[in-house]
Amino acid sequence: MIVAGVDIGSLSAKAVIMEGEKLLSWSIILTRPDSVETAREVMDQALRNADLSLDRIEYIVSTGYGRVNVPFAQRNITEISCHALGSHWLFPEVRTILDMGGQDCKAIRCDEHGRVTNFAMNDKCAAGTGRYLERIGAMFRLSLDEIGPLSLQTIEGPVQIDSYCVVFAERNVQLLVRQGKHRNDILAGACNAIVERIYSLLARVGVQEAFSMSGGVAKNSGVLKRLEDKLGVRAYIAQEPQIVGALGAAIFARDLLRKSRG
Repeated sequence: MIVAGVDIGSLSAKAVIMEGEKLLSWSIILTRPDSVETAREVMDQALRNADLSLDRIEYIVSTGYGRVNVPFAQRNITEISCHALGSHWLFPEVRTILDMGGQDCKAIRCDEHGRVTNFAMNDKCAAGTGRYLERIGAMFRLSLDEIGPLSLQTIEGPVQIDSYCVVFAERNVQLLVRQGKHRNDILAGACNAIVERIYSLLARVGVQEAFSMSGGVAKNSGVLKRLEDKLGVRAYIAQEPQIVGALGAAIFARDLLRKSRG
C-alpha cells in the first residue's frame, strides 16, 4: 500500500511518499507561479527519491493553499487537519501545534487521535510568518538559516521592532540601522516581535505542555528558543519540520485507501 501527500504552500511545496507506516521519501521545492506545474515537479522529485513511478502510488491527498490544483490527487484536505495528523503521527503525545508557514501562521489543538478540536489563524498580514523574517534578513543580505543564531548573540540587547506590519517593521529596521544599532540586536528584536504575535495566537486556543512546531520557521533557533522560554515548555520538532503537512496528507491517503478496501 503506497500512498502520497502533496502540500502546495505559498512559498514551498512538499511531497511525502509512504508505504504502510514507513516513510519512503520526501521532497521540498520552491512554489512556482503555476500550482499544477509545482505539484508535478515536487511529486516527480519524491518519486525519483523513492525510485518509483506515479502509477505505483495507490492514493494521493493534496493539502495547502494550492491543494485544488493537484491534478493527480484523489482528494484534498485542509492543511490544518493535515498538520494535526502529521504532528500526531510523529509525536502522539502532542496536543498543541504551531504551524508557521511562509505567509500564514496556525495554532491548532488536537485530541488523542490527531483530530482538530480548535484552531486560530493569522493570515491577514505576513507579520508573524516566515516572510517577515525573510524580508528582515534580506535587508542584511542574510539567509533564513543565519538569522536565528545571530539573533541569540546580542550585543546591547534586543531592540523594539513593529510586530504588526512587515512594511512598518522594515522602516523600523532602516531607522535603527541609521541610529547605529547592531545587526544582531535588530535581528533579536525581529525574533521577539514574531514570538509576541505567535504567543497571542496560541493564547486563543490554549497551550498544553505537549507542544510541537512545524513549518520552516521551526528551523529558526532564535524564534524557537524565545518561544519555548515564553511558554515554559520544550517544543517537539520533526527532523524536517517543513514536511509535516504533506506527511499528514499521506497518512490521510493511507487511511482513506484502507477504508475504501473495507
